[in-house]
Amino acid sequence: MRRILVVDDEENLRIVLRSTLRRHGYEVEVARNAEEALERLDAFDPDVILSDVRMPGMGGLAMLGELKARGATATVIMMSAYGSIDLAIEAMKAGAYDYVSKPFKPDELVLALKKAEEREALRRENRALREQLLKEHRFDEILAKSGPMMAVFKTIAKVADVKSTVLVTGESGTGKELVARALHRKSSRASGPFVAVNCGAIPEALLESELFGYKRGAFTDASSDKKGLFEEANGGTLFLDEVGELPLSLQVKLLRVLQEETIRRLGDTRDQKIDVRIVAATVRDLRKETAEGRFREDLYYRLNVLPIHIPPLRDRKEDVSLLVDAFIERNNDRLGTRVRGIAPAARKLMLEYHWPGNVRELENTIERAIVLAESEVLQAEDLPERLREARDPVQLHLSSGELSIKKASRIIEETLIRRALAKTGGNRTAASRLLEISHRALLYKIKDYGLK
Repeated sequence: MRRILVVDDEENLRIVLRSTLRRHGYEVEVARNAEEALERLDAFDPDVILSDVRMPGMGGLAMLGELKARGATATVIMMSAYGSIDLAIEAMKAGAYDYVSKPFKPDELVLALKKAEEREALRRENRALREQLLKEHRFDEILAKSGPMMAVFKTIAKVADVKSTVLVTGESGTGKELVARALHRKSSRASGPFVAVNCGAIPEALLESELFGYKRGAFTDASSDKKGLFEEANGGTLFLDEVGELPLSLQVKLLRVLQEETIRRLGDTRDQKIDVRIVAATVRDLRKETAEGRFREDLYYRLNVLPIHIPPLRDRKEDVSLLVDAFIERNNDRLGTRVRGIAPAARKLMLEYHWPGNVRELENTIERAIVLAESEVLQAEDLPERLREARDPVQLHLSSGELSIKKASRIIEETLIRRALAKTGGNRTAASRLLEISHRALLYKIKDYGLK
């Protein structure tokens, strides 16, 4: 951290600071206002920006917002006169590292810069440790360290280079496409194409021509030949997402492709040989769909040669912290933000939450929190209300998968008694009326649950 950009509208202060800091070995440039500082940003690329809070035109706080929007990585230290200390504190909340009060002694300023250097060195060290941790727990593009996911990684490694069809199952947002891509990249087909199609997102009338292609003149708008997705994936992998949405008529044709390894374009009279590895995925229970006649049994067995099930995030809580740190790093790079971590209380909320939307919901939650955060550390209040509500014992029990009515009844009863006592300021007579039980019954339950 040897390059410093000084931003102040007072010429004498700029001259003094430039001279003082150069004597201490820093490379220094000065700017008369925030606009001039922003113009010099790219060319000078400062490690530290030392800026006045109050300046004509754009003030230091507004400049800080613009630096954040540009993704600038410089450490910002604010200089504030007596009357603008509140603004300096506000700037720190917005991302400035520190502030020094005018008038200040040169030693005070140098000390602040040394502190900033030490802090930046510690941040680099922490980031390197986090990157090493993420590297150790990364399998292709998938991050995990839990036992269930280690079993998934082991299966992927075993079956990646086999041409047999894989059926990936799991709830929405668990990362089924990431597994399909890992299967492709770990195989000898990695240099070939990976083609993904969501079978539920294409209208049934268009799905056949998308998958198999068509010949010119096959229908009114077919003005030229068109390859289908099977042909596009030739020599590689075709990922059929939401395969359970395929209509029965196309299930028959998919079964034929799997059996014969040939396709026929719409309007064509001859078959074409293809070399495609099929990876299918679904959130549906295809066994149940088969029993109820909505999915062909013979196709199900053809697809389910090598099954891979991805467990929901609530069943692998060890992965939550790992994913939180990874998504913070990813969004910092993508959004140009400088969030450096998450407060223990906020991390605890994320570990307690049941994540019905799985990894996708977690990633979206982190992005939202980073955008709304007012400091460099994500706080509990930066997280959506649904995560804070999930701390309620009843919600935690319901999300745990526990099915005992007896246990649930006790948790609900204790929660209601606690709330009634809190609402009445500990008045047990009034609380018993709210709960619609006798005073004697309430006293018994208070003793039973060990409440004070």
